[in-house]
Amino acid sequence: MSIPRVVLGSTSRYRAELLRRLLPDFEQRAPGTDETPLPGETPAERALRLAIAKAEAAANGLPGALVIGSDQVAEFDGTVLDKPGSAERAHAQLTACSGRTVQFHTAVCLLDTRDGRKRTHVDHTRVRFRPLEADAITRYIEREQPLDCAGSFKCEGLGISLFERIDNDDPTALIGLPLIALARLLREAGLALP
Repeated sequence: MSIPRVVLGSTSRYRAELLRRLLPDFEQRAPGTDETPLPGETPAERALRLAIAKAEAAANGLPGALVIGSDQVAEFDGTVLDKPGSAERAHAQLTACSGRTVQFHTAVCLLDTRDGRKRTHVDHTRVRFRPLEADAITRYIEREQPLDCAGSFKCEGLGISLFERIDNDDPTALIGLPLIALARLLREAGLALP
């Protein structure tokens, strides 16, 4: 059996950097997925739905491929924390999270275009923020520019200094791609990993 090509259905540099830990060679495709939430959808359901949709969109016209879709939804007090997009919104998000816990739902879907099978997993990470002073938040945002990150931080960088604790099963999930689960899904699909 030939080795299938692996495609990451994402243009995220963070997800690509993570996937390189497992695989040196893969392609990236922009999935172009509509990320509008559905009525009554929980944050975890939204993450899983979008991971599947991204894999399906990126798999279009790709025979013999393993296509990876992933999505992360941050949940705070029952509401979704989207990517802030501006320093002001990032400051407001981090101020609200100060001394509180945020849950991150990170879903991954591995779509095998050889047989149409979809293998999925959702990781749940709880992040406890330390009490944050306004000037510390401002310094953090100016230095790290986390405007394209759900929750307004980059845990792989200086954002780790904002936390008291992280509780999860897979430390890479918080960055955006749960590698422990993905490695298992790739092995199940027949890809040889160490």
